[in-house]
Amino acid sequence: MENFTFYSPTEFVFGKDVENDTGKYAKKHGATKALVVYGGKSAKESGVLDRTINSLKNEGIEVFELGGILPNPRTDRVYEGIELVHDNNIDFLIGVGGGSAIDTAKAIAVGANYDGDFWDLYLKKKNDFPHPLPVGTVLTIAAAGSEGSNSSVLQTPEGTKRGINFEEIRPKFSMLNPELTQTLPAYQTAAGVTDMMAHILERYMTPTEDVLLTDELAEALLRTLIVEAPKVIENPNDYQARANIMWASTLAHNNLVGVGKTQSWTSHHLEHELSGLYDVTHGAGLAVVMPAVMEYIYENNIPRFAKLAHNVFGIPLDIDQPEVTAKEGIREFRSFLKSIGMPLNFEEIGAKKEDIPKLVESLGGDNIKEFCIVDLNKDDIEKIYERMAEYNY
Repeated sequence: MENFTFYSPTEFVFGKDVENDTGKYAKKHGATKALVVYGGKSAKESGVLDRTINSLKNEGIEVFELGGILPNPRTDRVYEGIELVHDNNIDFLIGVGGGSAIDTAKAIAVGANYDGDFWDLYLKKKNDFPHPLPVGTVLTIAAAGSEGSNSSVLQTPEGTKRGINFEEIRPKFSMLNPELTQTLPAYQTAAGVTDMMAHILERYMTPTEDVLLTDELAEALLRTLIVEAPKVIENPNDYQARANIMWASTLAHNNLVGVGKTQSWTSHHLEHELSGLYDVTHGAGLAVVMPAVMEYIYENNIPRFAKLAHNVFGIPLDIDQPEVTAKEGIREFRSFLKSIGMPLNFEEIGAKKEDIPKLVESLGGDNIKEFCIVDLNKDDIEKIYERMAEYNY
């Protein structure tokens, strides 16, 4: 295990009706004027937006709103939010929704105190991050893990998708009510579960040895999602299954299962290009990307992939030919994704093989330096995209 620092300052408030206490926690963390950032009609129709706003007002907090945040959130709304903050001396951000609303709130929190264009930070042109405004969340979609992570991912209206990782944008508090996820369509639920699995697997696919504890934690989270996902797709109102999935979302991406090891984020980087170009649902794109990446690199660490297959997917361990177990585990992973309604190839997400050069160039072209157990270059990335385009079942 490598040296590490684990930083997770978020206060998680979990259970039924907790959104009604949002104002109390915002006040506790110093809010006097709050900008509530949310998506579309579902936040209004479900009543969660009104309950959140009322709880803030009941604590004497002045409320401003920025709605209409889209999936794969856009930078233009961040600029709008920054202007609202400056014009009204807003001192707190509340993201109500899933990763899109929360990531937008985080970006506004950073940009409001940045002397320059916040997007330069996402493009890695600048790294002089300011002390951001504080952020709180009311989670309605279990998927991105942004309610407890140091991450924010955005894209330009033209489709360039990039992210930042900055410890100070971890939320001060997150209100987690599993009931708020019960109205999600099955496809969105499945995409969320896939995103969680990707957050875990990006940390699991490591060359670092002697990380038994974090491996065991990761495997437990994956097994939980495999058990609980079919339950909520069959019965959206299964509160206990929704609760396990919601908490798994948080633990999958607050880095609990990533400390002390070298991590890989190749699948996310490749998927960001797909969702940037085609506006694909992030989890659905990951369902196409992850198995292709795993197939391409598994031979570089067969014991790890065999362990994943055995401990998570229940594949009998072939001691003499562990590569057989490893390959079967990847097939079983694809089978699970298909069973919950996820796409598995380019055609199913509207991607085109002829666009692979464009995807590769956007990712860095000749300068691509990805790492997923082994170093990957431009040629490797092209071949992985080709696997996605050509996969058939």
